[in-house]
Amino acid sequence: MKHFKFLIFVILSGLLIAPSFAQEKPRDITVADLWKTWTFWSNSVYGVRSMNDGIHYSTIIRNGDIIKYSYETGKIVDTLFNASVSGISPDDYEFNADETKILFQTNYERIYRRSFTADYYVYTIKNKNLKKVSDKGKQQIASFSPDADKIAFIRKNNMFIKYLISGDEKQITFDGEHNKIINGIPDWVYEEEFEFNKAYEWSPDGKKIAYIKFNESNVKMFDMTVFAGKSPKVENNVLYPENRSFKYPKAGEDNSVVSVNIYDLETDKTISVDIGSETDIYIPRLRWTKDVNKLCVFRLNRLQNKFELLIANPENGKTNVIYTETNKYFIDETDFDNLQFSDDGIHFVMTSERDGYRHLYLHDMTGKKPIQLTSGNWDVTEFYGYDKDNKMYYYQSAEESPIKRGVYKISFNGKKKVKLSEKSGTNDAQFNNNFKYYINFFSNSKTPEYITLNNSDGEIIRVLKDNKILKSKTEEYGGVNKKFFSFKTSEGVELNAFIITPQNFENFKETKKYPVIIDQYSGPGSQTVLDNWSFGWHNLLAQKGVIIISVDTRGTGARGEEFRKQTYLQLGKYETVDLIETAKYLKKLPYVNPDKIGIWGWSYGGFLTSLCMTKGADEYVAGIAVAPVTNWRYYDNIYTERFMRTPQENPNGYDNNSPINFADKLRGDFLIIHGSADDNVHLQNTAEFTEALVQANKQFEQFIYTNRNHSIYGGNTRFHLYTKMLKFWEEHLFD
Repeated sequence: MKHFKFLIFVILSGLLIAPSFAQEKPRDITVADLWKTWTFWSNSVYGVRSMNDGIHYSTIIRNGDIIKYSYETGKIVDTLFNASVSGISPDDYEFNADETKILFQTNYERIYRRSFTADYYVYTIKNKNLKKVSDKGKQQIASFSPDADKIAFIRKNNMFIKYLISGDEKQITFDGEHNKIINGIPDWVYEEEFEFNKAYEWSPDGKKIAYIKFNESNVKMFDMTVFAGKSPKVENNVLYPENRSFKYPKAGEDNSVVSVNIYDLETDKTISVDIGSETDIYIPRLRWTKDVNKLCVFRLNRLQNKFELLIANPENGKTNVIYTETNKYFIDETDFDNLQFSDDGIHFVMTSERDGYRHLYLHDMTGKKPIQLTSGNWDVTEFYGYDKDNKMYYYQSAEESPIKRGVYKISFNGKKKVKLSEKSGTNDAQFNNNFKYYINFFSNSKTPEYITLNNSDGEIIRVLKDNKILKSKTEEYGGVNKKFFSFKTSEGVELNAFIITPQNFENFKETKKYPVIIDQYSGPGSQTVLDNWSFGWHNLLAQKGVIIISVDTRGTGARGEEFRKQTYLQLGKYETVDLIETAKYLKKLPYVNPDKIGIWGWSYGGFLTSLCMTKGADEYVAGIAVAPVTNWRYYDNIYTERFMRTPQENPNGYDNNSPINFADKLRGDFLIIHGSADDNVHLQNTAEFTEALVQANKQFEQFIYTNRNHSIYGGNTRFHLYTKMLKFWEEHLFD
């Protein structure tokens, strides 16, 4: 007994002395740090435009000036546009072909995710002459003709041409009508799911314009109430909210009927391009080849498992198919943007998953067998382009690991392959026009964004941003404690994950059991488990004594076609199984509190959270679903049918994996959040799901953000949102 008392004395004495040697307590991370003061914001390089000579670039600086820099030295060479003198500050800009003029936009006003209206101006650099493109109302997606003496733009769904020499403004389509006919810009679902906002292209000689016409007449209307957003006042006419109506084709419903036309500026005539007799198709891209006599039309069937390239004769509209690819699942839209035509006029490069992984292929436009440029059990994740002088192809891939990205170049015959990026983590590149230089954007879990200017051999010329101050600052708040791991499910599926643990976790993991929050997205082709930099929300939660886990389920990216596409026809099924398996795996760990495992996610992640809180109710005690899809029948047809086909073809696939059909299984604490003006995942999803929960007599919490879209931001919104989520976790999961 005496020895025991002495031991206690020694231990207590040590505890009293310890503070002088202990690590200083980290500063507390607050929601205000994330969404008020932006304490952990990373410095980056934005808006760099390579110039024609390949040795200079331009960018807009904060005051709106457009500045010309040297790649080699980083020094200012010239001020191309002085905002203070003109009194106009550009939002964005583009040069004409010989860089004597600048077209820039101001007064940006967003419509949907990628569409917007703006006032456009043309600035002549030599004489500093500034002219407004049109004074008859805002425009959309204005662009120079290749010969730079004309500008095309869209206004109120019609196409116009501004002749810069004469000053004339000419309307070339006249049938544009809101919610009926659209010329030269995509409808809502094309814009969102095929990821573009410009549906016209100048011919290389500037004598013709090819454009897509969208006939939305048969597309059903979706109505959305838009509120004043403040206390109503009679004098401001806001007693009655606005009803906003737009065309939105849900799964299984009619799409716009599209046609392709070519307008000839010299003859003032428009011809129709033959895209086939089938009208229930998609035209996700138009692209002129390097030959003015060849327009390329991308054609995709409704099921999105057959992709064709059509070459159109711009004089008569006749077409022939030069390439066809079919897939037993679907063809990803990523391959469209990776397609590039060679200057020789007879070749093009594109990515394909034909061997089970996404790789680069060189094609001959005459139909010869393509040459596979890259190969291996890894995915090419981006194609940067072809250096014709050195005959090298530049790309990004997950060759090192699915959770990492490297930048590479490879020769035509594949014999010379060089990894340009030296640091292990996530690398991305932005090349200049002649591939002499590129900007490398690097980060990993321990390193904030580290941005360098490199030559084409990967050698660093100079460091542009190192974020040393941010790295030092995060150390004051406890630093990064992110580790990667993988585990196998009971079905033998290996899943990649990361873990962020609380401060002093190593000292207490033998004696303490921690609550866990799983943060996931899980959507097709996505990844949250990447070796890149992030510091903020996860670290705040970890400071509160919670373990953060993120896992990439089946269906996520960079692990080949079979892993990514096995969720086909059953979105949500295998992802839910994997997230249930994740919870079961965690419960076996000695430092995890098995009674306190929560999950949250946004959009597709909100969909999976809702499934885990219902179908996976045995494993999860709390969850937050932000802007979730709750019934795939409510979502748009291009995205949904790509993975599920139509509800008419696959009713069980839809119904067996939609949370709304499992409301009666909810048991844990559940918070569902949505923006009332979400044009993407409509509030309908939350409204119908919560009604099902009410009728099943299930208690839950709900919050709606007035007039906020799918991103739920603006003003104080994000601060309020993350404060609300933190409070929920504190009440329902924290110790």
